Amino acid sequence: MSNAAVETRNAHELIEVSRKDLPLSCPLPGAPVWNMHPRVYLPIEDEPSHEATCPYCGARYRLV
Repeated sequence: MSNAAVETRNAHELIEVSRKDLPLSCPLPGAPVWNMHPRVYLPIEDEPSHEATCPYCGARYRLV
């Protein structure tokens, strides 16, 4: 997992993830607050924009 994906970020900031981070789940496995809400898997690779937003915390992700 990339260092950028592990950092805790503001929910409004876009978090860039790579294919090696798939399947994408929020919170990310290495996040300091990994248990802040139930784990949800985001099918980011199926989205035309390759972006997804967590329905629990509003974290925004982009597949690069």
